[in-house]
Amino acid sequence: MEVAIIGLVAGALTSFGFVPQIVRGLKTKKMEDVSYYMPAILAIGMSLWLFYGLLRHDIAIVTANIFGTACNIVIVAMKRRYEKRKSH
Repeated sequence: MEVAIIGLVAGALTSFGFVPQIVRGLKTKKMEDVSYYMPAILAIGMSLWLFYGLLRHDIAIVTANIFGTACNIVIVAMKRRYEKRKSH
């Protein structure tokens, strides 16, 4: 069980690393400095890790990658939304 806790803590720390970018984007309504490629590629990679975790029945991998994938999708969506506002 201790190994699962290490995995959950590691997953939480790496996944929550996206939260400051989301919070900053929500506050400033600007995402110009964010690339589309980085969060899109990370979302794809994390989706594959999620699938892998599901196949292995590994709660730490599944939990971290659900949250991380969602954060990256939110970042891409925010970038699109705020760019559309700017062009109008």
